[in-house]
Amino acid sequence: MGFLLDNMDLLLEGLWATITLLLISLIFGFALAIVVALARLSQSKLIAYPTFFFTSVIRGTPLLVQIYIYYYGLGALFSQMPGIRSSFLWPYLRDGYWYIAFALIVSTAGYLGEVIRGGLLSVPKGEVEAARAFGMTATRALVRVRLPRAIYLLTPTLAGETVLLLKSTALASTIAVVDLLGAANRIRSMTFEVYKPLLLVAVIYLIMTLLIEHIFKRIEKRIPVKA
Repeated sequence: MGFLLDNMDLLLEGLWATITLLLISLIFGFALAIVVALARLSQSKLIAYPTFFFTSVIRGTPLLVQIYIYYYGLGALFSQMPGIRSSFLWPYLRDGYWYIAFALIVSTAGYLGEVIRGGLLSVPKGEVEAARAFGMTATRALVRVRLPRAIYLLTPTLAGETVLLLKSTALASTIAVVDLLGAANRIRSMTFEVYKPLLLVAVIYLIMTLLIEHIFKRIEKRIPVKA
C-alpha cells in the first residue's frame, strides 16, 4: 500500500471534492425538489405543465449527457463572451467542479421532485383537514403537517436517492474534476497500479454508503411524526 502513503494528499483532495459535491447537490437539490413538487401539484397549468416537462427531460436523459451539455456546451459559450471572461464569475464558470455541481443539483431536483410529489399525495387528507380545523392556513398546514409527514413516509426512498447521488458524483472524473474516482485514475496512471486504487476507492464509497444509511435511520427515528 505504498501508493496510498505517497498519494494521500491526492486521495484526500478527491474525497473532499466528492463529499462537497454530495452535500451541495443534496442541500440545494432537495430545496429545489420541494419547489418542483409543489409546482407539479399546482392547479395552474402554466406552472404544472412546464414543471412536468422539466422533470420528464431530466429523468428521461442520461446524467452524463446533461453534464456534457453544461460543460462543453455552456462552458464553450461562456468562454466566447468577453463580458463573462472579464467578470468575477469566470473563475467559477471555467471550473468543471461547478458544472458537475449544477448538473447534480438539477438532476436531484428532477428526481426528488417527483418523489416528494408522490409523498405529498400519499399524506392522508384527514390529517390536513384536522390541521385546517385547528385554524392553520394552507401554507402553515403544508409546512407543519403535510411536508414533514411526506418526508417521514419517504425517508427510506430519500436514503436510496442519496446513495445514488453519491455514486453519481463519480461522473465528475469525466470532465477532469479530481473526485475520488478521478484521484484513483491519476494514481493508476502515475504508479501503474491497476486494481489497488480502484479497490480502495470502492471501499471508501461503501463506507460512505453505510454511513448515509445509518444517518437516515437515525433521522427516521427522530422525526416526531407517528406512522
